[in-house]
Amino acid sequence: MKRIGFLSWALWFGYAFLYVPIALLIVYSFNESRLVTVWSGFSTKWYAELIHNDTLLDAALLSFQVAAVSATLSVLLGTCAGLALVRFGRFRGRTLFGGMITAPLVMPEVITGLSLLLLFVAMEQWLGWPDGRGITTITIAHTTFTMSYVAVVIQSRLAGMDGSLEEAAMDLGARPAKVFFVITLPLIAPALVAGWLLAFTLSLDDVVVASFVSGPGSTTLPMVIFSSVKFGISPQINALATLMVLVVATGIFVASIVMARQERQRKRDEQMAIQNG
Repeated sequence: MKRIGFLSWALWFGYAFLYVPIALLIVYSFNESRLVTVWSGFSTKWYAELIHNDTLLDAALLSFQVAAVSATLSVLLGTCAGLALVRFGRFRGRTLFGGMITAPLVMPEVITGLSLLLLFVAMEQWLGWPDGRGITTITIAHTTFTMSYVAVVIQSRLAGMDGSLEEAAMDLGARPAKVFFVITLPLIAPALVAGWLLAFTLSLDDVVVASFVSGPGSTTLPMVIFSSVKFGISPQINALATLMVLVVATGIFVASIVMARQERQRKRDEQMAIQNG
């Protein structure tokens, strides 16, 4: 009993360590004082001032655009990589390919950012593209390292999936493309959603890699926040962070509902198939 009590307290302490600072950030976003650590009364004026802060809003819009595009590209490329590693068996160069996929997971972000910066500079000198560093280079850089996370998620889902369903469909005459879109894709849909959300979060949170590959006029929100820390955090950042938490929480809630419905529908279909069989 003592061990269970200790583990319970440790669990609650871990949750408090993670979520209490976020709760305080939300509370102090309604603080009337400019000092973010001194409560002087309830006010929503920082949300009103945030609407007129073009620097923060432009950076937030850029971050969301980059995160959405890079997450979508990461899901596409990561799904292809996961299929290659799980479904194509032992092919020549498989070990090297798998190592290249997982390398960004353990590579320091400073090394990743520096290597991508040198790559973009060399490509601009030799090919004339990309013409300067901006939203394109940030998107490519974020796709490069977030794709690895998506590939690992998809690979794990495919490895644990029952392959007899795909084999049965091909025995009945379905082409590989139809098998993928009709059977495989719906079964790995929860992993695709989870991979997209993970890639979106990693891209939205990145500051190190973006600092290397960004240029004038392409400053992301984490870069703006990081630079503003040197001069003191404005309560407007608390207000913006609160809105971001609300958007992300809403997205996770909607995604969980959709995934739960799909899982219930899949179980019903399996039960009907068993009964009809």
